[in-house]
Amino acid sequence: MRDPNFEQCVQACYECAVACDQCAATSLEINATRMKRCISLATDCASVCRLCAAMLARNGEFSTALCTLCALVCDACARACTPHQDMEHCQICAGACLACTLACQDMLEA
Repeated sequence: MRDPNFEQCVQACYECAVACDQCAATSLEINATRMKRCISLATDCASVCRLCAAMLARNGEFSTALCTLCALVCDACARACTPHQDMEHCQICAGACLACTLACQDMLEA
């Protein structure tokens, strides 16, 4: 049986990737210039989250390093999205990023 932290982390990574993709796409439609950093971080975060989930599933040699990076990128993305209180997609993204950050941290501590 797998560690519950593992299952939570993989699920959080996939959910975060989807939220980040939606945030980037919606932000691009709204105002690409104003939302440039948010779009960039959300795009990077989605990529890192998918890679992290896949590597964890394979028990890859660099899973720990990638999980550490994933937590850092998710934290940065959450910080970029949180100030956009008037944009629901940014708030959903920030929440998913925070959850993924915590899941990665729990995974690393296990």
